[in-house]
Amino acid sequence: MLSKSGKLLLLLIGSIDLSTSHKSNNSNQLMQSNFPFVINTWPFVKATEKAWQVLEKTDDALLSVEQGCSMCEELRCDGTVGWGGSPDENGETTLDALIMDGTKHDAGSVAGLKRIKNAISVARAVMEHTKHTLLVGDAATQFAVEMGFKEQSLNHIDSVNRYLKWLNSSCQPNFRLSVSPNPMTNCGPYEPVEPSKKSDDKINVNINQKSHDTIGMIAVNSQGNIAVGTSTNGAAHKIPGRVGDSPIIGSGAYVDNEIGAACGTGDGDVLMKFLPSYQTVESMRNGMSPSEASEDALRRIVKKYPKFMGAIVAVDKNGRHGAACHGLDEFQFSYASRKTNGINVEKVKCI
Repeated sequence: MLSKSGKLLLLLIGSIDLSTSHKSNNSNQLMQSNFPFVINTWPFVKATEKAWQVLEKTDDALLSVEQGCSMCEELRCDGTVGWGGSPDENGETTLDALIMDGTKHDAGSVAGLKRIKNAISVARAVMEHTKHTLLVGDAATQFAVEMGFKEQSLNHIDSVNRYLKWLNSSCQPNFRLSVSPNPMTNCGPYEPVEPSKKSDDKINVNINQKSHDTIGMIAVNSQGNIAVGTSTNGAAHKIPGRVGDSPIIGSGAYVDNEIGAACGTGDGDVLMKFLPSYQTVESMRNGMSPSEASEDALRRIVKKYPKFMGAIVAVDKNGRHGAACHGLDEFQFSYASRKTNGINVEKVKCI
């Protein structure tokens, strides 16, 4: 019987043989040693733990992602996921979510979902019970009710107090631009004025770790099949109707079952202009490691938006994982696999 170190030695010895069959066998051994595997943005360890428990029990990557993100929705992780957080200008909490199945390359998502707490599960219902991919607003709520989800208030004393504090602070922070009265010092109603030509005006300086912690999760089963998901209540004090990157395929998350998967978090209004999760997967297709691909995707953003804040986590088909970030000192994420003793929290220094 071989020890763990003995298995690792065999893997290293096997990698010396460059024949096609041996390379393939070595890749399969590496994959099997790391899968099943779960990873998510931020140290939301209870969500990671739930996803890992489901994956170990069922070997169902899609269910693992759904249940892991659902746990964060129930716990209202950092007040930025699930009900009772991030009120918009009207004081209402709305939810965005995405789920994607790598085996079928199929997906479902919801945006601006109102009065339904189970955003990630509604997104799965969109994928499994419609020919569409994205449903939004009150119509998404109507669909959810038809699918058996309970309609209820998403308010919490925390979100109500946060909204009242915002009103009493002249509606600051504020996402309005080129309107009168000045949105930096006044609440609305607003009227348009000549648009600003300053590119820095488009940066959401109030987006930070505590104001927009989307959970993005990747699960890989024992066979290497991958699923991804996201869930968030968006940017606090956003303009009603605003949708960020989280429910957008290729931006909030993306998977190609032959290559790997990635999830993003941060300033969604910037992220969605670059499809960084898709870009990360494509860079892995072209030979980059998950860390290299994540960093490359962010550098493309930073080149045009130097003050941007965000992060990406990624996993490739060989079981390697990585992450990159910008606009913070460091970024933490949590993961679990058959090689870890419980849930691990790892951090990377930001570029």
